[in-house]
Amino acid sequence: MDNTEIHVVPNLLMMVGLASIGANWVASRVCQDSLDASRFPRWNVLLLAWYAVAALLCCLLLAVVVLSYALQGRLEESLKVGLRNGIRFYKDTDIPGRCFQKETIDHLQMEFRCCGNNNFKDWFEIQWVSNRYLDFTSQEVKDRIRSNVDGRYLLDGVPFSCCNPASPRPCLQNHLTDSRAHYNYEYQSEELNLYSRGCRQALTDYYMGLMNSTGPGVLSVILIQLSVLLSMRYLQTAVEGAMALEAPEGESEGYILEKGVKETYADIKAKVLDLLKFAQVDPASEATGAGEEEKAAEASEKAATPPPAS
Repeated sequence: MDNTEIHVVPNLLMMVGLASIGANWVASRVCQDSLDASRFPRWNVLLLAWYAVAALLCCLLLAVVVLSYALQGRLEESLKVGLRNGIRFYKDTDIPGRCFQKETIDHLQMEFRCCGNNNFKDWFEIQWVSNRYLDFTSQEVKDRIRSNVDGRYLLDGVPFSCCNPASPRPCLQNHLTDSRAHYNYEYQSEELNLYSRGCRQALTDYYMGLMNSTGPGVLSVILIQLSVLLSMRYLQTAVEGAMALEAPEGESEGYILEKGVKETYADIKAKVLDLLKFAQVDPASEATGAGEEEKAAEASEKAATPPPAS
């Protein structure tokens, strides 16, 4: 893939998955400690942070679902450019960083039963045979290189990985456009023993299937995570209620919100505003404090100055 934006979906999904494992492990420890009245109070402060992390993970999972559908339009273009570059570097087996490109493309074409970017004719437009394997003393090689404006060795042939093993005829790799080069062969009407589908279409169908199946799967995980979040809230309030009644093993009622939705929202808003006010510095108080400091400094200087001699 050429576009790295497409990688956001799998990378985000792996990151959130690992974080969910840690969050759910903490939830399991809280559930165990809820059976012991002496050990549960230590989680009171951490539970607020746990709720925030669990809610954030649910939001990120929802973002993965949205991105898995929103980025489908860029998937095909990313594959088009990436495969075009991969095929162009097929011959660079002796260049560092590209030495495994040939093996990768061959495995890709055999595994997904495809050939080229759009179709097998894409191989006709590039030089896919390295110069180190060309005999430049051969007249045929010289003629092919001279006939091309860019001086490339172009063939009407394809790599072996394009051959379809289901074809009853032995694989024809070279001189595919020359009907006279092979016995009982017609290029225009003959059904070639090559894969007819391009790798871009094959990979697009493959990744579309993955992304379409990822969406419902992640939605189910979101529902499970939300159920864990609500259950933890019920457990916390029930245990705190039992401890307030001084009956840790007695019955108590749990709840999600202590007040109504509007009252809870108003309380949270007031707390956030108080925090913001506390973080801000009042200019008037700063000026008053600076004036008091100046007066105190002047008083100390006067006290330290000796009286004049009579």
